[in-house]
Amino acid sequence: MTAASYLVASVPLRLATSGVMVALPILAATELDDLALGGQLVAATLGPSVLAAPLVGVILDRTRRPSHWMLAGAVLTAASYALTAALGDVPIPLVMIALVLSGIAAPFFMGGLSSFVADEFPDARRGYAHDALSYNVGSVGGPALVAVLAVAGSARTALLVLGAICLLGCAGLFALRLTPRPAPGVGAVRTMATGLRHLVAHRPIAIVTLSGTLSQLGAGGLAVAAVAVAIERSGSAERAAWIVTAFAVGGLLGALAAAARRWGSAPPIVVMGAGFAATGVATMVAAIDLGLAWTVAAIGVSGLFTASSAAAMLLLRKEQSPLAVRSQVFTVGSGLRASAAAGGAAVAGALAHASGGTLLAVIGAVWVLSALVLLAYPRGAVPLATGPIPTGAASSS
Repeated sequence: MTAASYLVASVPLRLATSGVMVALPILAATELDDLALGGQLVAATLGPSVLAAPLVGVILDRTRRPSHWMLAGAVLTAASYALTAALGDVPIPLVMIALVLSGIAAPFFMGGLSSFVADEFPDARRGYAHDALSYNVGSVGGPALVAVLAVAGSARTALLVLGAICLLGCAGLFALRLTPRPAPGVGAVRTMATGLRHLVAHRPIAIVTLSGTLSQLGAGGLAVAAVAVAIERSGSAERAAWIVTAFAVGGLLGALAAAARRWGSAPPIVVMGAGFAATGVATMVAAIDLGLAWTVAAIGVSGLFTASSAAAMLLLRKEQSPLAVRSQVFTVGSGLRASAAAGGAAVAGALAHASGGTLLAVIGAVWVLSALVLLAYPRGAVPLATGPIPTGAASSS
């Protein structure tokens, strides 16, 4: 697998899933004049991921054709978006069911696809840098594309285009030849239980998962905080888009830099912790009210460090997960982060009475806290051998 072929397959899928988070509230507001329904639609597509993730991981760890399952997930997601575009003409419960199915399918090509990176790239670190680039391109391109399509056409048009983009990702998946995992010697239920126990009881992966999940509480609250800050510092809620875009562009620039250069000698746990801490500090600097331009610049700087820390986190997931449960570790970790982001947005909304600067300061503190959690990572932890979970590994470290 080349970097280009991986990006051709992964970027369209992740761009579509990022874009739909923006398209759904706009669709609900414009078609039914019901912004609250928009939040429910977003929850319907985000919520199932963490619940489906363990089963999706087990399937990918056991199947002889992992790319076929990813293709099925992408096709189901495309169909879901096409049906959702008919909101208003199609009953709301049917749209909800379609979005729930898309949430179940997403782990196949989100965390599931990431779990195969180390198997296909000669240099796992560079591979995960390209994976982080894929996520960042999606996080920038998806919302930007929806914004353009919603203005030039409609939210319905945007959803139909996102569905078509999913199908483009399917074409890229056809070109990938993913190496199947060795056949496990135990049943699926036992494999799932073993994987979940490993996530909780193996200290290195438990710490990495907790830190990565906690960081998304902060990331999820940024969009809400940006609206409050924009109103306070410019009198215009629309300028919140400048703040959110600055964070995304910073993340994209950081991802491009991480993918282009060789990884230094710093251990991945240090890179992950330093990146989370730097993002947090820059976000707290943005909380200081020196005008909107200052806020946009500081938030842009905070985004620069997200790609390197994400790539380090993905590498640590790989190093601390036996091959037999690796996809499960990746899909559950990805699902937890998605759910945490949704929770962060909800918490920020509940704290909307606070000033925008206060919200930014709290978000920055959450990022720093997620870095401090990594201080509990055991010193001297070494990558686990591939293959079955060794006896006692679930309670090691």
